[in-house]
Amino acid sequence: MAAGRVHVVNIEAMQFQPSTLDVQAGDTVVWKNKDPFPHTATAVDRSFDSGSLAPGAQWKMVVKKPGSVAYFCTLHETMRATLDVKPR
Repeated sequence: MAAGRVHVVNIEAMQFQPSTLDVQAGDTVVWKNKDPFPHTATAVDRSFDSGSLAPGAQWKMVVKKPGSVAYFCTLHETMRATLDVKPR
């Protein structure tokens, strides 16, 4: 099986960019906090949680399970995005 791709979500201007990301199972997603204050990337269903990401910090996760997962920042709950995972 080929190695998965790496995708980047920038956390910037109080938004996840892109707000919807299409990936395949086995891909890696890297969240990079470019804001001057902490954020989290936390699945609504709690299937993943980055914990608090300080300014300049990043967190990565290999996605395994196909499906659509809504996530948000627990510190700024209006910040929301979706991860759409397709089977490989």
